[in-house]
Amino acid sequence: MPSAPTKLVSKAFSEQSAVFDDLDKAPLIQWVRQRVRTAAMRWLRPGDDLLDINCGTGIDSLWFAEHGMRVLATDDAPGMLAELELKRTLAPHLPLRSQRCSFLELESLGAERFQAVFSNFGGLNCTAHLPSVLRGVDHVLVPGGVCTLVIMPRFSPWELVDAFRGNYTHAFRRYRRNGAPAVVENTVFPCWYHDASVVTRTLKEYTVLDRSALSFFVPPPHLGPFAHRHPKLVRAMERLEDLCCRWPFIRNRGDHYLITLRKPVRA
Repeated sequence: MPSAPTKLVSKAFSEQSAVFDDLDKAPLIQWVRQRVRTAAMRWLRPGDDLLDINCGTGIDSLWFAEHGMRVLATDDAPGMLAELELKRTLAPHLPLRSQRCSFLELESLGAERFQAVFSNFGGLNCTAHLPSVLRGVDHVLVPGGVCTLVIMPRFSPWELVDAFRGNYTHAFRRYRRNGAPAVVENTVFPCWYHDASVVTRTLKEYTVLDRSALSFFVPPPHLGPFAHRHPKLVRAMERLEDLCCRWPFIRNRGDHYLITLRKPVRA
């Protein structure tokens, strides 16, 4: 039975579904999406079966389907899936299916197996039980398959800046053991922040293929007004992040980080 936080997350994102695509048009969000897609595609081939968890309105699911992947898009917010279904009617030729499924219940997909699992924009931060999700990912991945996950870590330099303003509550909110409150469409639910060590420790037999900071130097999406006021500075920050995003220390931190792992091929 879904927990109270899970129900709140489903409610919040269902209510946001009607405006989600408009929010996605923000330049800083598009910058992150482009980087994530480029990184994920390094390990994918046309014809691969890809599971998109926390797919939202299917923005990434549709993109992967357009680039030759056979996609199963899953989410636990009915409103998001309804928006995706509207898009699917406009592109019935794409190899794309959708199904309501919580990331905590991937075993419910039965015998389905995938060459790739994908999750973008910190959807996995909506649970305290990331290891349980990762075990579900392991369950649905074929041997040799890859997963690309975008997760929000505890250390974000853009939030720690608030400590210099005296706002310690916000500066260190990601370190709260019992989660920090997030608000979407006036619905409050807890959010947890997971370091890359949780992923690598849980999937310890996997090979790490890629790790990259997202919005370490570049302002995170919620600072769009700052980026609009300082376009030259932001372009310089983008160049700096391009240079340093995979350096040790930096690569596991930022507003989000990306990690791609390959499941071992067992004899």
